[in-house]
Amino acid sequence: MLVHSMLLILFFFPGLCQQEEVCSKSVINSCRDCIRSGPYCVWCKQLNFTKAGEQEAARCDTRAQLIKRGCKLDEIISPKNNLTIVKEDPLPQKINLRLRPGLSTTFSVSFKRVQGYPVDLYYLMDLSYSMKDDLENVKELGQDLFAALKSITEHGQIGFGAFVDKTVLPYTNTNEKKLQKPCDENYQQCQAAFGYRHVLSMTKSEVEFKSKVTEQSISGNLDSPEGSLDAMMQAAVCGDKIGWRNSSTRLIVLTTDAGFHMAGDGKLAGILEPNDEHCHMKNNLYTKSTEMDYPSVGQLAMQLAKNNIQPIFAVTQNVEIVYKQLQQMIPNSEVGVLSKNSDNVVKLIQDAYHKLSSKVTLTHVNLPANVSVVYTPKCAHAGPAMASEGVCDKVGISFEVTVTVASCMENTESFTIRPQGIKDTLTVTLSTNCECECEDPKNSNHPHCKGKGRVSCGICSCSEGFVGQFCECSIGDKDEHSLRASCQRNNGTECEGQGDCVCGRCQCHTTESGSSYHGDFCECDDEHCEKSHNKLCGGRVSCNCGKCECFQGYEGSACQCRKSSAGCQTPNNTVCYGRGTCKCDQCECDEGYQRPKCHECLGCPDPCQTKLNCIECLGFDSGPFKKNCGACSKSIYHEMVDQFPITSKQCHQKDTEGCWITFKLEQLVGKDNYKAEILKRRDCPEPPSVTAIIGGSIASVAVIGILLLMLIKLFIYMKDLKEYRKFENEKKKSKWAEVSRFL
Repeated sequence: MLVHSMLLILFFFPGLCQQEEVCSKSVINSCRDCIRSGPYCVWCKQLNFTKAGEQEAARCDTRAQLIKRGCKLDEIISPKNNLTIVKEDPLPQKINLRLRPGLSTTFSVSFKRVQGYPVDLYYLMDLSYSMKDDLENVKELGQDLFAALKSITEHGQIGFGAFVDKTVLPYTNTNEKKLQKPCDENYQQCQAAFGYRHVLSMTKSEVEFKSKVTEQSISGNLDSPEGSLDAMMQAAVCGDKIGWRNSSTRLIVLTTDAGFHMAGDGKLAGILEPNDEHCHMKNNLYTKSTEMDYPSVGQLAMQLAKNNIQPIFAVTQNVEIVYKQLQQMIPNSEVGVLSKNSDNVVKLIQDAYHKLSSKVTLTHVNLPANVSVVYTPKCAHAGPAMASEGVCDKVGISFEVTVTVASCMENTESFTIRPQGIKDTLTVTLSTNCECECEDPKNSNHPHCKGKGRVSCGICSCSEGFVGQFCECSIGDKDEHSLRASCQRNNGTECEGQGDCVCGRCQCHTTESGSSYHGDFCECDDEHCEKSHNKLCGGRVSCNCGKCECFQGYEGSACQCRKSSAGCQTPNNTVCYGRGTCKCDQCECDEGYQRPKCHECLGCPDPCQTKLNCIECLGFDSGPFKKNCGACSKSIYHEMVDQFPITSKQCHQKDTEGCWITFKLEQLVGKDNYKAEILKRRDCPEPPSVTAIIGGSIASVAVIGILLLMLIKLFIYMKDLKEYRKFENEKKKSKWAEVSRFL
C-alpha cells in the first residue's frame, strides 16, 4: 500500500548565530552555574587564569572575551547541541535531541503526498424536515459518490450517518405522537425523532451504500439550529463503530441547511452535564443525547485533530457565513455551498478534498512547558514562521523546525510533530546538556591547590580543614562557618559578593574598570556615585564609597551646583528664616515649612495654644510654669501693652484661672523663637456674692422646712379625719342597737 512519507533530511547547526553574543552573568560560583546562566556563556578551566584575589566568576564569559583575556581554545568548556536519528524508516520516525538551554537547533522535515493513499469518507446528513428534497437526491448519488472517490484513490470507503437534534423541549416537540411523527401531517414518510444515528459503517460496496441510504426517511424538530456537533463528536470518537482505518485520510462530510447548537445551549432543556468526549453508541444510536450538553467547538476541534479527521461542511448559502467562521476554529476544514436540493454535493466534495490535500499544516502535540518550536515553511506559497504550526500550499515541500529549550530538564521528555489530518508522525525525544565535562586530573592533592585539594574545572576544591582560592588557609580550631560569618555584614552576603573570604577576612575583587572594591566587607566602590552632565559627581569631586566629596565651592548630591545663598536670603537678611538649609541656592525647609523661604508652617500646631502657658507665666505670673518661667523667656521675647496699635491676627485663650488672655505672636528667625505682645488687662468673670449665696441658702432651707411641716400637718389632718368618720359610724351603730333592745 502506498503511504505518505515524512523524511528527516538534514541537521542545521545551532541557531542564533547572527545575534550578538552576550553572556549575562549573575551569581557564578562554578562551571555548572556558568553554563546554566546563558547560551553564550562558556567557562575557562585553564589553571592560573584568574589573578590572586580575583573572583572565579571571571572564568565565565563569551568565547571571544575569554580568548581575548588569554584563555586557550582547548581550555574552554562549552556544551554543544546534539541530534541523533534513531529511526528514519519505516514510519513513524524518531530523533533524539540533546540541547543546551537557550541554544536553538534547526532540522528539516520533508513531506510528500503519494497518489492512491486510502480515503475514508463519512457522509453525515441533516434529516430535519427542511432537508427532504436533499435526501431524495442523495439516495440517487451513490454511484456518483463512489465514482468521485475512485478518481481520488483506489482504496476508498464510504459510511453514512444522520442527525436531527436532542429529543427534549425546546428542541423537539415531546408530545408522544409528535415524537413518533415529527413531520408535517401530510408527509407520510417520516421517522421518529432522534439525535444522532449511525446508519452504515465504512464500506467499499456501492450497492450496500445505496440500500442503506434508500431506507432513510426524513424526521423533524422545532428550532432551527441542529445537533450537528453532537453527531460529529460521536463520529470522531466512535472509531470502531464508524470503521475508520488506521492508515487513511479521514473525511467527514456534513450536509445541512441550518446552524448548530454548542456547549451551554443544553441549559435551555435543563441539561447541565458537560460533554465528556467519549463514545456513547448503542444499537447505532447516541444514548446520551438527552443527558449530556452539546460539545464546545474547542472540544470538537481537539477530537477531530486527535483522530486525524478533516471535516468538509457542505451547507446551503443561508448559513455559509456561520460555517466559514467555524472553519477558522477547526484546523484543516473546508466549506462548500450546496444547491437547494444538494445535486452539486459530489463536485463540492471533490473540490474540498483537493483543497485539503494541496495544503500541508505541520504542528505538534504534547510539547513540554519549557520548550518552544518554530516552523518555517519552505515552499512557493509559504506562510510566515509560526510557533504553533507551519502551513504550505504545495505538495512535496519541507519545513525547517527550530527547537529551543528554556531551562535545564531533570528527566527526558518528548513531543510529536505531525501533519494535520495525517497519521504519520515524527517523535522528538529531548534532554538537556547542562553539565561541564572538564576531564579534571585525578590527583586529590594537586600542587595548584598547595597539595591540600583537587582541581575541578580549573578551581580548587579544598580538603577538609582548608579554605581559600588555593587552599592556602588552615582553619585550625575554628570551623569554616564561623570564619565565613566574620566576612558577612549584618548576616548578609559574604564580602557583599565583591570579594573572597580568606581566613576570616575579605580580599576584595577588582571592578570592571580596574579599580578595587574596598571596606571591611568590600562594600565600597568609587564608581557608582551620582552623575551630573553625564559625569561622575559632575567631574568636580572624588567619589568615595558611593558618595561625592565635592571640591571647595561646589555642593549637591552630584556636586552639580556652586555654593550660594543668594536665592535663600529673606527680607530680614537671614537664610531661610533659620528654618531650613540652603542647598544649590534653594531652601530645603524643615518638616512642615513651605518653600520658597520656609516662612510659614501650614502643618505645625497652633502657637496660640502651644505657647499659652508661657504667655500666662510671663504676663501674669501664674499658670503651670509659674515656678520656672525663665525657660519661657528663652524662646519668647514679650512686651505688655495697653492695646494693639494695628489690628491683625490675635490669640484669645482662657488661662488656668478662667480669665481670657489676649496676645499676639510673631515668629522670629528659627523654629522656637517668638516675639509676644500681651494685653495688660485680662477678662476675668466677676466673683460670686457670698452674702447672696448664704441668704439664698437660708431662705431655701426655710421654705423647704415650711413645706415639709405643711405636708406633715396635712398628713395628720387626713388621718384624724379618717378616725373621726370611723367614730361617727360606730356611734350610729350603737344607737340602733339600743332601740332594738327596747323594742
